[in-house]
Amino acid sequence: MSANQSQSKTISNTHVSSHKSHILFICLIAAIGGFLFGFDTAVISGVLPFVVKSFGFNSMMEGWFVSSALLGCLIGVIIAGKLSDWKGRKFVMLISAGLFLLSAVGCMLAESSFWLITFRLIGGLGIGVASMICPLYITEISPPNSRGQMVALYQLAITIGIVAAYFSNVVLLKISEDQSFTGFLKYILVDHTWRSMLGIGLLPSFIFWISLLFIPESPRWLLLKNQTEKALAVLLKITDAATAVREVDEMNNSLSTERASLKDLFVKQYRVPLLIGISLPFFAQISGINAVIYYGPSILEKAGFSLGDAFGGQVTIGIVNVLATFIAIFTVDKWGRKPLLILGIASTIVSLVVIGVLFHYNISTGPWILIFIILFISGFAFSFGPVTFIIVSEIFPTAIRAQAVSIGISSMWIANFLVGQMTPMMLKSSLWGPAYTFWTFAILCAPALWLTISKIPETKGQSLEQIERTWKA
Repeated sequence: MSANQSQSKTISNTHVSSHKSHILFICLIAAIGGFLFGFDTAVISGVLPFVVKSFGFNSMMEGWFVSSALLGCLIGVIIAGKLSDWKGRKFVMLISAGLFLLSAVGCMLAESSFWLITFRLIGGLGIGVASMICPLYITEISPPNSRGQMVALYQLAITIGIVAAYFSNVVLLKISEDQSFTGFLKYILVDHTWRSMLGIGLLPSFIFWISLLFIPESPRWLLLKNQTEKALAVLLKITDAATAVREVDEMNNSLSTERASLKDLFVKQYRVPLLIGISLPFFAQISGINAVIYYGPSILEKAGFSLGDAFGGQVTIGIVNVLATFIAIFTVDKWGRKPLLILGIASTIVSLVVIGVLFHYNISTGPWILIFIILFISGFAFSFGPVTFIIVSEIFPTAIRAQAVSIGISSMWIANFLVGQMTPMMLKSSLWGPAYTFWTFAILCAPALWLTISKIPETKGQSLEQIERTWKA
């Protein structure tokens, strides 16, 4: 090899490395929305007892305080799709960051239950918007060979947010024992610790909002709005010139044959992706994952753990959730989406059945319940969790992707709401109890295995336009 060839190869490798670093930087910023999603979802577990006591909530108001955020999530998902097609993906992420920030400050300062619940609903809007727009944006800006890995970062951020909420609650409880604070700090840290638990969310919210100013708009949205030069400029920062030009041509050719009406999603060629987009998120949530996240201490107490052990087990569950997500990050673009889903769904079903058996026969001494809950969490974390966001964000055509994804993610929040409402009643019911609760989750998520094997195509390494042509063919 000549000196010139060697120098050219070095420069080429440097450019490739630079492009990868830039893509990673962009995707990590978008993934902060996932961190806020996880944090806002989990922080309520530590806040709830204090809020109930502070405002004298009865059971109905307690339920409304929790479910108001879920209602906000559903509304947020619904409006995010249309808004992101109109104003852009980046604009809607900025809206999401603003909603998180407003909710954190509002909840911290709320003087009445009306305003507290109002700002929780606003936080729910932020979660709903982020759950739809962040993985969609990452999907549209990532190259085919690392798209799965980049979207999985969003799920990783959710799991880290959940663990961060657990730890921040514990730290703030410890700080509340310090009587040296005065004035406003005493008010939020000592007298009303729940205010600081909710208010601390303003820090990552502000970081998210500021960071978003440094990332570009989605090139596919720019092309959707006939802004070809801007789209090419974005692509040139994340890939080489030849690939950028080829991708612009491919996207433009694809968009020229698409119609932008949502009703086109219901034509025959898109019935299967629509079925996948609605069903997979629903099955992921109906598996009971959020029942374990929300009611983990209660479930572990029923297994014979003391309250202290139960909360320790909950932190363990959160950490396992983070670590197992790395399996998906390192394998989803090598093994593919389908193998991870099949393996993960099968392990979650088996774990749920075994947990039910252990409860049914009162085998609650020793670590067995916790072990199989950890196996369940692990199976979910490397399959259902990240792969659902990956598949739903990549299987729809660009012209209607945002609105189609909003429909799919809406089904996730509907299932989330149902699980959140039904789980405490099922756990306390003499008819159901813990055993039948876990068996019910196993039965309800089992069809996801059939869906994965028979309907979901393997999409690793394919461009979004190639996936679209698959359905048209």
